[in-house]
Order: sequence, then C-alpha cells, then structure tokens
Amino acid sequence: MTASSRLADRDPLPRALAPVPERLEDLGLRYAWLIVAINLAGTAFGFWYYRHQFADTAMVMWPWVPDSPLATLFIALAIAAWKLGHELPWLTALAFFGNIVLGLWTPYTLLVFYETYAAQTHPLMYQFLFWSHLAMVVQALVLHRITDFSVSAVGVALLWYWSNLVVDYFVPIVGDPHHTAIPLARDAEMFLGADALGLIAAGETSFVLLALFLALAIRVKKIESVSPARTVS
Repeated sequence: MTASSRLADRDPLPRALAPVPERLEDLGLRYAWLIVAINLAGTAFGFWYYRHQFADTAMVMWPWVPDSPLATLFIALAIAAWKLGHELPWLTALAFFGNIVLGLWTPYTLLVFYETYAAQTHPLMYQFLFWSHLAMVVQALVLHRITDFSVSAVGVALLWYWSNLVVDYFVPIVGDPHHTAIPLARDAEMFLGADALGLIAAGETSFVLLALFLALAIRVKKIESVSPARTVS
C-alpha cells in the first residue's frame, strides 16, 4: 500500500481479523484528526496518571513505565503520519501492538484484582479505565486499512513489546519490575497456584502473542487477496 491519506478500500479480510464494521472503520478514518486529538488527550492523562510511578522509578527506565500513554501516543502519531501522506509502517505496527496489548491487559488486570480495585478506585474512574482501554483495541483493529504490516515493521513492534515484557516481569534491569503498579504484593497468592505478578505477566505475554498473530495473519490474508490463484499440476 502506498502511503496516502486517501481513504483506502477495505481488504477482504475474514471477520476474525477485521471485526469492526466497515461503516465504523470509515467513520474513524474520515474523522482521523479527531481520533488523533482524543489519543493525545489520553496520552496527557496517562502521563499524569503515572506521575507517582515516575517519581519512584530511575529515570533511565522511564521509557518502560507509561505503557498505555505510549500506546495512545503511537497511534496518534501513526494516524497523523498517514493523514499527512507519509504512513510509517514501523510506527503503525507499534500502535497496533500497543493498543491491542494494553487495551486488553488493563481490563484484564482490573478484573483479576476486581475486589481490591473496586475498594480503592472511584466507580467512575474504574469504568473509565475499563472501557477506554477496550476502545484502544477497537481503534487498533482499524489500522489494517492504512498499513500492510510488513515483516520488518512487525519486527520493530515485537522487539519493543518483548523488551517491555522483560523489564516489566523478568529482568527489571534497574530497581523493581517496571510494570504498572498493582494493588497487591507481587507474591500475593491468587488462584490456580499463581501469584499476582505471574497472573499479570501471563496476561501481557498472551496479548503480545495475540498482537503478533493478528498482524502477521492480516499480512498473509492481504497478500493472498492480491495474488493470483496458483494452479496445482
């Protein structure tokens, strides 16, 4: 696909890979600058939300702290680049991965620790965090309209979110693990024999693998849709 702000035709993807209705996709792309503005506002709110964690984290590790705000920043920049006629595949892939991974991980975490979060968080804030992050997944699933998910672009996104997994849960590098603060001790016993850190690590790892599968599956289906059928002799 040539980088262009023109509203691209919808590729014939299976519903499992493109579940957002075409009319909703078209609406989001036609009002792309509004989507950019909303995501920039979400990014600003997210950096404010993480202000205490920034204060408790060594500056060298700051890039790995604000996961959700970076995801909304990625998608704001990716859509803006596309609207300006210079779609950047690596940036769009980062936006896709980030909004799938964090858009699912945050509601997952809110549900895993529901009792604690419900007691500590205002109900309106809880609902805002839950539904606004699911909306991130929806907007990620529209990005197939502006990119082809090249292997190199997917590689960049996978490398970044792999590094997030490493410093968040396995090798913190400097200080403690850098994942979003959770309301229980990391070794608190949960269910199925897992501790709190293990449960959220399992969730984020699963969502990174899901984003990888979706990106590559979309690429394969796009290639198949434009390639002539092969005749088996």
